Amino acid sequence: MTADPSDSLETSGQALADLVAYQADAVVSRTLVKNAGGSLTLFAFDAGQGLSEHSTPHEAAVLILDGVAEVTVGGRAVKAETGQFVRLPAGVPHALEALEPFKMLLVMLREAG
Repeated sequence: MTADPSDSLETSGQALADLVAYQADAVVSRTLVKNAGGSLTLFAFDAGQGLSEHSTPHEAAVLILDGVAEVTVGGRAVKAETGQFVRLPAGVPHALEALEPFKMLLVMLREAG
């Protein structure tokens, strides 16, 4: 039996926030796209959950899809809410903490070549 193409992410419109679910006391992730140019990954964080400070060699950005998070970039904390975008420059330490349950899309960009 062949899968119906209308069921795939590539051919149907999807509400991003609906593609990942909250779980109690957890961080849940779902990779939507990953290739040589970068990746798109959805995350759902329960309140109080987060990602400890780290840096990457690649440019990245987060788009808050639901809820509120504190995003710290280069030692500067910002409160990010639904609909807001935060840039994570390459090589700059950053961290995230859920002030309430929140969902985000992480966009990682890699240099070609």
